[in-house]
Amino acid sequence: MSAPTANKRTVTEREARQVAEAAREQDWRKPSFAKELFLGRFRLDLVHPHPLPADDDVQRGEEFLAKLRDFCETKIDSARIERDARIPDEVVTGLKELGALGMKIDTKYGGLGLTQVYYNKALALAGSASPAIGALLSAHQSIGVPQPVKIFGTQEQKDTFLPRCARTDISAFLLTEPDVGSDPARLATTAVPDGDDYVLDGVKLWTTNGVVADLLVVMARVPKSEGHRGGITAFVVEAASEGITVENRNAFMGLRGIENGVTRFHRVRVPAANRIGEEGQGLKIALTTLNTGRLSLPAMCAGAGKWCLKIAREWSAAREQWGKPVALHEAVGSKISFIAATTFALEAVLDLSSQMADENRNDIRIEAALAKLYGSEMAWKMADELVQIRGGRGFETAASLAARGERAVPAEQMLRDLRINRIFEGSTEIMHLLIAREAVDAHLSVAGDLIDPDKSLTDKAKAGANAGVFYAKWLPKLVAGPGQLPRSYADFHPSGHVDLSGHLRYVERHARKLARSTFYAMSRWQGRMETKQGFLGRIVDIGAELFAMSAACVRAELLRTQGDHGREAYQLADAFCRQSRIRVEELFTRLWSNTDDLDRKVVKGVLGGAYEWLEQGVIDPSDDGPWIADADPGPSTKENMHRPIP
Repeated sequence: MSAPTANKRTVTEREARQVAEAAREQDWRKPSFAKELFLGRFRLDLVHPHPLPADDDVQRGEEFLAKLRDFCETKIDSARIERDARIPDEVVTGLKELGALGMKIDTKYGGLGLTQVYYNKALALAGSASPAIGALLSAHQSIGVPQPVKIFGTQEQKDTFLPRCARTDISAFLLTEPDVGSDPARLATTAVPDGDDYVLDGVKLWTTNGVVADLLVVMARVPKSEGHRGGITAFVVEAASEGITVENRNAFMGLRGIENGVTRFHRVRVPAANRIGEEGQGLKIALTTLNTGRLSLPAMCAGAGKWCLKIAREWSAAREQWGKPVALHEAVGSKISFIAATTFALEAVLDLSSQMADENRNDIRIEAALAKLYGSEMAWKMADELVQIRGGRGFETAASLAARGERAVPAEQMLRDLRINRIFEGSTEIMHLLIAREAVDAHLSVAGDLIDPDKSLTDKAKAGANAGVFYAKWLPKLVAGPGQLPRSYADFHPSGHVDLSGHLRYVERHARKLARSTFYAMSRWQGRMETKQGFLGRIVDIGAELFAMSAACVRAELLRTQGDHGREAYQLADAFCRQSRIRVEELFTRLWSNTDDLDRKVVKGVLGGAYEWLEQGVIDPSDDGPWIADADPGPSTKENMHRPIP
């Protein structure tokens, strides 16, 4: 076993939670549809009628999409990117000239000033041409320099960096370290104040765009000292600064063209003027940036769903078995129905969340997180079903298919490329915990001190009184609601269309059931609630399904009123809701009927070596290197892999 690195920080579980809690946005100054849903309140008025973009935003967005589509069709060779594991420099240069680096940057800084809705449409389009290009554009704009500078930067920083990011400079976001993932309290990279500068030392892992970046957003820990509050802090760093070495260009099972690396900082001087926000605000800046930045992943997931549907439709109509197209066999047809209905729902969730982000009248932190969670999970399932529909051809590479004279359909590549979305920008497991924390925020606000072992009896008594008042008003409202009235939501049962009103009544009833289940669990487990990750994950998954059902119905009604495939949209929404309801019922059952306790016992046995005998009879092809690479600070001993694109 390798020895721990010298600079490895050791923190307790409580300290880690305190750091995460301090980075949370504490207040809810605007309404949130999803937050209300988890509290058992179905606020349809917050999302219906479906919000719409302004006409000039639509015109500007559509004009750019037309240019981007032409570029993608004529300049991007997806097979070449997959084969060479690199986006050609001329393609990146073309994207710069097109203005694609500045889609979300205001026009006064040289950007295109697109709305979130059209930014997402552009990412879905570019990502369908090459997922690696989608990742490059997303990492640059959603979490790279432009977004945190736009939200938290000084005017001088905006004037300095945004014009560069809009047209010429690629940016990257550097938070993760070899031994630090979703637990930032252990962040080891340091930024030590020295006069008018900070001196950075440390190693960053999985730096998407880091290999080719011109500008970096770096999260580093400032030591607390006289005149410095310290804490995790965000900096804009010039990638060509002395002391920065890209030590490796990482390779993955998918997204082969992605420029992702390991970056070492050794005595890198960064002007204090490049600090974003105050010392100690780094994590808050990162999380706030991700509130809307997370919408980029479900955008590309929705685009993937559209492609899966196209291929499934064309292939299953052409392929015949036992005298008829395979699509007409129920075993295959059910998969196609799932892909079609789920693609409709993903786009509905994405567009609704994005439009609410553009209007800025709702707090969408939970909606964006749910969109990321749900989109990444469902897109993976759709791609997996497409591979199954294609059979052996789904497992075969596009290059191999072409070599023997068949259409080069990269289904297996899509499956590989999509897999990372369940990990990127918060894994599914972390998203469950993040969303669950926001979902129970109202409970913790009034009753948190009751279950905090460090609080005094006086604090607990006060919390008990506050909780009594809150629950006396809240609990009775969970007993009955409009979901039990047969005529509720009648707008969603127009003449000549399938009835969606019943699905909305279902959402309303089960939102109340979800809130009751959460309350019961908190009463039962109290302070141990945070350890019940299986339960919390199912609570969040139920909320995601209810949110998706709501979005699908609202989108179908919008399309009907616009005369844009309304009948077909109603059919797809109905199919999705019926499929979703089956999943919801199973999740509710598994809240209380599961193997969570038994699983914990088995895990202890596995870690204790009780089942090592089960591992016998195989060969482990892994080498004997350390599980986690050395991240001790110091000068680099490797060749610099940094490759800026002119």
